[in-house]
Amino acid sequence: MLELAGIIVLGIFAQWIAWKVKIPAILPLILIGLAVGPLSTLYPEGFRLEDGSQWIQPIWNTQKGFFPGESLFYFVSLAIGIILFEGGLTLKMTEIKKVGGVIGKLISLGSIVTFFGAGVAAHYFLGLDWQVSFLFSGLIIVTGPTVITPILRNIPLRKDVSAVLKWEGILIDPIGALVAVLVFGFISVNVPAQGIEEIAAQAHGSGGSYTKHALLEFGKIIVIGFAFGLAGGFAMYHAVKRKVIPHYLLNVASLSMVLLIFVLSDLFAHESGLLAVVVMGMYLGNSDLPNLKELLYFKESLSVLLISILFILLSANISIDDLLLIYNWETAVLFAVVIFVVRPLGVFLSTTNSDLSVNEKLFISWVGPRGIVAAGIASLFGTKLVELGVPGAQYITPLVFGLVLVTVLLNATTARMVASLLGVFLKKSEGIMIIGGSRVSRLIAAYLQKNNRRVVLIDSNKANVEKAKELGIDALSANIYNDDLSDNIELSDMGYLLSMTGNDVY
Repeated sequence: MLELAGIIVLGIFAQWIAWKVKIPAILPLILIGLAVGPLSTLYPEGFRLEDGSQWIQPIWNTQKGFFPGESLFYFVSLAIGIILFEGGLTLKMTEIKKVGGVIGKLISLGSIVTFFGAGVAAHYFLGLDWQVSFLFSGLIIVTGPTVITPILRNIPLRKDVSAVLKWEGILIDPIGALVAVLVFGFISVNVPAQGIEEIAAQAHGSGGSYTKHALLEFGKIIVIGFAFGLAGGFAMYHAVKRKVIPHYLLNVASLSMVLLIFVLSDLFAHESGLLAVVVMGMYLGNSDLPNLKELLYFKESLSVLLISILFILLSANISIDDLLLIYNWETAVLFAVVIFVVRPLGVFLSTTNSDLSVNEKLFISWVGPRGIVAAGIASLFGTKLVELGVPGAQYITPLVFGLVLVTVLLNATTARMVASLLGVFLKKSEGIMIIGGSRVSRLIAAYLQKNNRRVVLIDSNKANVEKAKELGIDALSANIYNDDLSDNIELSDMGYLLSMTGNDVY
């Protein structure tokens, strides 16, 4: 009971600290996890006073981490599934088209460069098997809005630069997760097939059945994952649309559907559950579901709680031996290659012929912290592959956790200084925010925009917002007192405000 309550309290405390200090929540979460996990068990028999009497017995971990055993493994699997479903909900195909070519290239070409560049580097610098190397590179494709937004919130940047970083983080999360799930699926079906290869080679002098079996199992994972994901999304969409589910049960019903699809898909094809929930989230996220925003808010709140619990649990389950595995110069070189070579290469290739200046491209290259999805899935996959006996699998979890810590620390402490050195700060905040979307407000906004002023119109009335958008005005349906609006880094260049509404509160 003490451990369970302690994890929840410490997790939410870490989230509050992150909000207060304006740093990514993943940093205090991992540090707390390491403190109550491997660092607290450096002296497993207890700390002693100078006279030799026992002072305190560690309660967290006398074996390896919190709650060792299968129950932790199942909890982590389901929690990651819920987090990935929430990520899938945010991946909208219309937004990929809307945000332009640079972001489209970053999440496609940039991901390919990271996947192959980091995979080759991991293979040659650490001597890992090709499959494990590419699992590592697949996991570190993602950045994530939860680590990008706190870093950029207090750095006034040109809208194009902040938009690129924001949308890359939002859109690449489910894409990176999908790549990692597929690579892991390929590795996991290869492991049991190795026994078939040996038997076939001894009996028939051939190992052809090995490759055939592995490809069939891999194909099965993809087909079953997509089939269950689409079926679950279709069923949920029509259940909500036809009001089969009452409004007060909408959130918990969607949660139970995610868990059901995850488990059913996994029963039909082992390791296909994560793929299924990502596909289900993408299906619902790209539908015209009227309650989508409400559903997304619930899943975001749930994800915050699960992430808080997960990261303390997972960090605490890393042992000192795991940390010592990556305590060498080879790991330092690998991290340096990923940060200083692979990331800039991907960014510069993706931003060719764009309007971004060289200094802005350098800044985008610098801000590439790895996030929550990477570390969470790494712990899950690393544990599974170690149990399967895959050579080098023990490196996956500490390597990804190490890179997450290094990149978040590096970016959180230096992003503002680097922005200043490169001169990408906005010299003046000349943007004009207009509250109220009446006809007069729209006329003024259109006039200012024609005279080369950046204007954002905000109104809680969606009809007014749509009329403004038809005129080509950048408009949002929002409450200006909402935290979501203050977290919108694309509005950091707003320097003036016109309150043109009849609402006395404004």
